[in-house]
Amino acid sequence: METSIKPTNGTHSSSSVRQSTAKERADRIDPYGFERSDDFDYESYEELMSEYLVILTRRSIKWSRLLKGKGKVQKNVKLKRYVRKGIPNEHRALIWMAASGAQDQLEKNPGYYQSMLAANHDSKLVETIRTDLNRTFPDNVMFRKSSDQCLQKSLYNVLLAYGHHNPSVGYCQGMNFVAGYLLIITKDEEKSFWLMDALIGRILPDYYSPAMMGLKTDQEVLGELVKLKIPRVWQLMEEHNVMWTLVVSRWFICLYIDILPVETVLRIWDCLFYEGSKILFRVALTLIHHHQAVIEQARSLPDVCQAFKQITQGPFVGDCHPFMQKIFTEPGSLSMATLTKLRVACRERLAAEES
Repeated sequence: METSIKPTNGTHSSSSVRQSTAKERADRIDPYGFERSDDFDYESYEELMSEYLVILTRRSIKWSRLLKGKGKVQKNVKLKRYVRKGIPNEHRALIWMAASGAQDQLEKNPGYYQSMLAANHDSKLVETIRTDLNRTFPDNVMFRKSSDQCLQKSLYNVLLAYGHHNPSVGYCQGMNFVAGYLLIITKDEEKSFWLMDALIGRILPDYYSPAMMGLKTDQEVLGELVKLKIPRVWQLMEEHNVMWTLVVSRWFICLYIDILPVETVLRIWDCLFYEGSKILFRVALTLIHHHQAVIEQARSLPDVCQAFKQITQGPFVGDCHPFMQKIFTEPGSLSMATLTKLRVACRERLAAEES
């Protein structure tokens, strides 16, 4: 007769404890290296992902047919439609680089990134960047010094090279999170550097400059768009004397990082690199329009701030595929001509206030 050896005192054997602990740790970390919070709803997530994975698989097949193994793509109506429906992770770096013009810059400037790293380093720039390294994604295992593939050194290199490349910007808070996301996706310093250049130099000019005039302007533009499209919310903001910068500055400066779920942020970035900054407004207007009733319940400034925090959480933003469909329908039309006109007016008003 076989006898089974059972651990005494009701404890598990050490190997099974190690296995279960390792599995729990693995479950707590998402595909991008971020640790899930203690109150993470695994059941809802599994349900949502089982549906989304079907969509992802279908999209992946279509993208593979479209690309046919090519390393180059041309911008056209079909590609824009594909981008709006989501880029599979394996093609993200390629499409971001092509759509933003970063690939062209990389090819026109061979060795440039390394030359920026080899330049004499500005000690103040070095110190500022180093100060922020440990503050960058403390909840992401890839940015911990104990990690096998720690991205901190790569993050430092990208930020330092960019600071020398664009001395009028140098380094400003928020750029570390943007560069960190780029590294998570591209796994490549040089590509991340040129994508930073596309974002900060062309797609979002003056967002990260010392005066942050582009950022301040776009926050005011959002206010004007809300006034046009969701007037009751605009009225409430006026009544409680809430400045737009108080509730949406992090949305814009972090490009929704740490505001919305990772998968949703990446889908937003797919469109941001292809279509430009108006995507940021589409997301903001959708969040505000869809949760208009929640915001209108606010009775004070703290209530308004709490409402704006609340509307960036929950299943509406977690289910990224329908959310991304809504950003192109719910806010209605939003032309670049309208944005340009509003930007000119808002910038002039801000300049007059600051003079």
